[in-house]
Amino acid sequence: MKPKPDTEDSDLFRKAVGEIKPLRTDRHVQAPGRRPDRGRFRRADPLAALEERLASATVDPLVESTDELAFRRPGVPEQILRKLRRGEFRVEGETDLHGLTVAQARKALRTFLAAALARHAGCVRIIHGKGLRSGQRGAVLKSAVNGALRRIPEVVAYVSARPVDGGTGAVYVLLTTLR
Repeated sequence: MKPKPDTEDSDLFRKAVGEIKPLRTDRHVQAPGRRPDRGRFRRADPLAALEERLASATVDPLVESTDELAFRRPGVPEQILRKLRRGEFRVEGETDLHGLTVAQARKALRTFLAAALARHAGCVRIIHGKGLRSGQRGAVLKSAVNGALRRIPEVVAYVSARPVDGGTGAVYVLLTTLR
């Protein structure tokens, strides 16, 4: 139980503070929300975590060279996808995967995304090409990028780029930014 303050101390405090008026407001101030848990056992190496996700055994769905890519996580508004499609986000990094094998492209993509996440980039562009020189195999890199990006939880959404930025041969990727 707390001891009651001495009346002399109380009087001295009131004299020092002076006359006060309670503030009146119609607005309620919300206490700051709880920060999201980041996990106690979070991986020390983000490259290893990305490698694990990209190395899954699932086969990437084949897409045609002219197919437009579009993906958004559940809970991401359609409006965000429209803004991304119109190029309204500032591109903060870019990588070009032309001429790489699928294995090389996955490694380059992993390294690029880990670096982008480390510097808190919000939007990046990945140039995968249209697969026009792949013959009957189709757009192999485009399919691999499409499948890989879906498996990375830090990827919020992605769409094919505007024609001026590569069209269906590139994607804008929106990343989570935890600052």
